[in-house]
Amino acid sequence: MSIALPDGLPPGRFPSRGPVPVWVSDAFPQDIERLWPRLLDSRRTHGVVPLLCWESAMGKPLGLDQVDAVRLEEVPAADFAEYRRRRLPSWTDPTPAPVPEDIEPWPEEIEPWPHDPGPPFGQWPGLAPEMPVAPSDPTPEEAASHLLTVLTDSDPFDLDDCRLVLVPARRSSDALALIGWSAEAPLPLLCALLRSWEEHFGAQVVAAFGSTLHVSVARPPVAADHADLVALEHVLSTADNIVDDPPTPFPEYATGLMGKASWRFWWD
Repeated sequence: MSIALPDGLPPGRFPSRGPVPVWVSDAFPQDIERLWPRLLDSRRTHGVVPLLCWESAMGKPLGLDQVDAVRLEEVPAADFAEYRRRRLPSWTDPTPAPVPEDIEPWPEEIEPWPHDPGPPFGQWPGLAPEMPVAPSDPTPEEAASHLLTVLTDSDPFDLDDCRLVLVPARRSSDALALIGWSAEAPLPLLCALLRSWEEHFGAQVVAAFGSTLHVSVARPPVAADHADLVALEHVLSTADNIVDDPPTPFPEYATGLMGKASWRFWWD
């Protein structure tokens, strides 16, 4: 199997990683901000999805049938029931959790491990509904290009280790599976959630810096009750920056999603 690559790419190669021919640049493209929008525009022509990724984080490809097998009508409900069973004692106890012994002392005026009342749901409420498209909304491609610019301005160290990766895939969530992203994330579930977020919020995977994932969002939630539903889906992704390290109280995390044009997840 071969893929037709767009013109004007930097030097790169096809590493032998599995049945899907993934193209990887030899170095981080210095003209990525100019190249990225063109790659997004050419996806329908060439059938390849661009993303930035540390090459060391590319592992064994995941078959898309494993993503297809995740039933988002069922799996999150079971996961939330188990998550709620384990967390309920801490949610109902207003005493802040003790700071773990391996954490450096913080100033007294800062409470690093505050009480978390948890999600405001007694049972799985279902997936967050789709955010309607407004005339003023950016396209998913525009939102992805904007996030790329933000990353190049703010994370030069991480970007130096990144490579431009082109994956023959229909959507960016599938590209993450096909490169076998090797973070400690539940990859089939995560990719199924990313598919749903792409459909509901115009989300696009832009970069995977080691175990950190950056996702652009063209149509983020703007209402508090909608953000609560989205935040719960984020929690069930098992990302450590949401669940445990540090444990942001659920209401605070959900409020922060309103109007937020990018989502960041990381796993230890």
